Amino acid sequence: MKQLILASQSPRRSEILKNAGFQFVSFPVHVSEIPNKNLILDEQIIDIARRKAKACEILALAQGLDGVVLSADTMVCLGSETLGKPENEQIAFEYLTKLSGKSHQVKTAVYLIDLNTKDEVSHLETTDVFFRELSEKEILNYIATKEPADKAGAYAIQGEGRQFVQKYVGDFDNVVGLPLQALQKLFKLKAWNFLKLQPEP
Repeated sequence: MKQLILASQSPRRSEILKNAGFQFVSFPVHVSEIPNKNLILDEQIIDIARRKAKACEILALAQGLDGVVLSADTMVCLGSETLGKPENEQIAFEYLTKLSGKSHQVKTAVYLIDLNTKDEVSHLETTDVFFRELSEKEILNYIATKEPADKAGAYAIQGEGRQFVQKYVGDFDNVVGLPLQALQKLFKLKAWNFLKLQPEP
């Protein structure tokens, strides 16, 4: 059995793994999330996830851990424009105004490193999300909840932001921040068996 090491302090990603029964440890990592514009969009997102995984690999090895590092990076894409985490409320307002009444894509890249074999694998998952028309008042009221602050695209589909979503096509967890279905397929493909949480008595 391998130890799963999550290169993130995101409570949303942690919750997805816990709900799926995985036992894991978290290592918050701090790396530049500025995209490398020399790469195509999908590769930019994978590259940021790779940076996080590599930084976590160094920390985990320094503490003598063995297992598999898992990192992720999520980006909201409206046409050719990318909407990351808003730096302030004005930018959150701009993002939500742009998304109003339109469809967009949520792309999450995952990057995995086996600390023992140094095997590395990545995957990019895309989910299509459709927003209904939003009024200025709705947007301002939502921003006042502070929920958009640390969310790609300035909304949380698993929170109050779900009221804006008309429909989505693809993996719901991918929009939250971790494509669980794709991850489990990767684990099976690599024959990685991870420690699981013990059921409560």
